[in-house]
Amino acid sequence: MNSLYHSPAPVTASVTNATALSARCFIYCHRRRLKHAVQDHILPSFVARPLSPVMSGVVRVRAQMETEVSSSLSCGGQKRALISLSNKRDLAFLGRGLQGLGYAIVSTGGTSSALEEAGISVTKVEEITHFPEMLDGCATTLQLKIHGGILACRDHSDHMDSLSRHGIGTFDILVVNLYNFEDGIENINSDGHTLICDAVKNHTNALVVVDHDDYPAVLDFLKGKQDDQNFRDKLALKAFRHVASYESAILEWRWKQTENGYKFPPSLMMPLSLKSSLRCGENPHQKAALYIDKSISLANAGGIANAIQHHGKEMSYNNYLDAEAAWNCVSEFKNPTCVTVKHTNPCGVASRQDILEAYRLAVKADPVSAYGSIVAFNTTMNEDLAKELREYMNPINTAKSMFYEIVVAPGYTEKGLEILKGKSKDLRILEVKKSEKGVVSFRRISGGWLVQESDDLTPDDIKFSVMSERVPEETELHDAEFAWLCVKHVKSNAIVIAKITSALPVVGMNNCMLGMGSGQPNRRESLRIAFRKAGEAAKGAALASDAFFPFALNDAVEEACKNGIGVIAQPGGSKRDGEAVDCCNKYGVSLLFTGVRHFRH
Repeated sequence: MNSLYHSPAPVTASVTNATALSARCFIYCHRRRLKHAVQDHILPSFVARPLSPVMSGVVRVRAQMETEVSSSLSCGGQKRALISLSNKRDLAFLGRGLQGLGYAIVSTGGTSSALEEAGISVTKVEEITHFPEMLDGCATTLQLKIHGGILACRDHSDHMDSLSRHGIGTFDILVVNLYNFEDGIENINSDGHTLICDAVKNHTNALVVVDHDDYPAVLDFLKGKQDDQNFRDKLALKAFRHVASYESAILEWRWKQTENGYKFPPSLMMPLSLKSSLRCGENPHQKAALYIDKSISLANAGGIANAIQHHGKEMSYNNYLDAEAAWNCVSEFKNPTCVTVKHTNPCGVASRQDILEAYRLAVKADPVSAYGSIVAFNTTMNEDLAKELREYMNPINTAKSMFYEIVVAPGYTEKGLEILKGKSKDLRILEVKKSEKGVVSFRRISGGWLVQESDDLTPDDIKFSVMSERVPEETELHDAEFAWLCVKHVKSNAIVIAKITSALPVVGMNNCMLGMGSGQPNRRESLRIAFRKAGEAAKGAALASDAFFPFALNDAVEEACKNGIGVIAQPGGSKRDGEAVDCCNKYGVSLLFTGVRHFRH
């Protein structure tokens, strides 16, 4: 009897027009009841008895109507697109384009409402499945009437015969994107996830679209007379990445719930999305690219990878590394601050209430290195600051203005940006949101990755313990804190010398870096480089070391004391810490232990 219910049965002349009308009214009123009767095997026993002419007509008209519906929804009839979107950007554009190409649009809940508001004809999914939307919409499309139309292979006669028998139409296009999964199991989109996976499996027949940026290309593709399998493959790969990224977010969230936020799960999935190819890698012969990390922990986390470039040449691999170093360093300071960076090392750092003065002092700390560097600010670039960058002359060669590769700031006024663009057509101008703390860092080694927590400690998080007889003055303590903040951004072995410029009023931590030494195989050599850059200004200044001094007498500590340093800040922890204390007492220098090391390899 199931075959009678689903098979074609032409209406004969014995059924009058009145009978046909009665049959259609009967089917309209009892469509759901008939459907469930077949599913529950009630109808077969009911129609096993001889049928009256009217009921015989009902069955035949019903069968004919089902056949007409099946025919109209099959691949031989009007082509159909199924659209179910969380992000509805450009939905109206896509809907009008598909409708103009003759596609019937089937859609779900909020998406169908948005299409109707845009004046686009749409069939709701429940009109096909005959089930209302329920369970908060989380199972709307999980029906064979939908998935059968996506999975069926058009060149398999068995597939198409099965669709025809059961009144299932094909879908030629699937447009789906998943919720932004941030937290909560209710945001797991099993409905959309399953649709995408089915469409990817059969993407030679069902074109799958997950990115609104692809809508124009999709419409152009559909206008073409020849099918392009490469285009279908490209969209299918993007759809798989979309699903993989989504599953990665769920895994990340679920692990944090299970392990109370522990940061190192037994396996990692990194949802990386290509942002751009770069001008070159670390060297010109190396190709490179920038990927954005779509992890939940990095959503809206700011940082250089998400910077807006307002002007200048495209960025290179080294440009991003240097910009990252400059931004991370300048973001540490509360007062208006300028940082200049060369080869990922800060060569000048200054904080002042007057950002123009901070800029000049940062450049003067090492004018040779500052030329051609990256310059970063933690304040908005206004008209006055932009003019200063354009007009400030090189402190060594006063006939030339300063040259920079990149300018980084958290924001730009309209006039400030206009002025700054006039400095050079190649100057890269980046606008960056402050990076969030607590983000783990990754570093590639052959065969694997090293993962660690970020070094987020500030002077407010630690205690500067006085180890010497001489207690530092308040201004010297500020100098030490400033130097300590700077040294954590310098490559090991790292030494930073900093102090307040006496010609200017002291307001909070109004300090500047005078000299630094970095990346040397031994700490004593880094110390000598720092003193050479600081010159006479080092007398009475603060010195910070990223790690303890293994030796003091006739070594780095005594050399620093003899050069007139006023206060030394170091982690402590050496077996010879006592010698360092005795040496500082001998020369009347204040010695502070931080208990925190700042290695940067």
